Amino acid sequence: MHAPRRTPLIRRLLLAAGIALAAFAAQAQTVKLSTSEGDIRILLDAEKAPKTVANFLQYVKSGHYNGLIFHRVIENFMIQGGGFSVDMKQRPTKPPIPLEANNGLLNLRGSLAMARTNDPNSATSQFFVNTVDNAFLDAANSPGGQGGYAVFGQVIEGMDVVDKIRSVPVGNSGPHQNIPLKPVIINKAIVESK
Repeated sequence: MHAPRRTPLIRRLLLAAGIALAAFAAQAQTVKLSTSEGDIRILLDAEKAPKTVANFLQYVKSGHYNGLIFHRVIENFMIQGGGFSVDMKQRPTKPPIPLEANNGLLNLRGSLAMARTNDPNSATSQFFVNTVDNAFLDAANSPGGQGGYAVFGQVIEGMDVVDKIRSVPVGNSGPHQNIPLKPVIINKAIVESK
């Protein structure tokens, strides 16, 4: 029995797919969050969420996230950080960005999305990692499809660290809820070289 012969069209399609994948890999940007619980590597999707990724990278490159904590941890929901220091002081931020939730990326376990207030266009520096699938956060499931939470990346290494963080004991302090009793610190956030 002979192996099937690939037609010239199939060969061209496979070659084109390989080139496209290589181009995507060359453009793909990763960020490493070195936390007090271990490292988390995130692959950003600038093609589907260009403004959100550009915003996040500005904060990373400026050192904004260094020394901040994961200040909101809900085990079967998400871990949120990017806004508060260990003493619960909020760092100044840049102006908010427009919502990019209708980009086809979903709030699945391990995805990275922007936190915001009730105003869809209010995201600044705070982000969260979904610890479970959270379809109710997707734009398609928001009233009129105009809301949702913009996913812009995916954890590619360190979900064990995310799971460690999601399991830490939490409590409340003043207006803040679900704060880790022992701070989970983002020691350093860096853009990895391509």
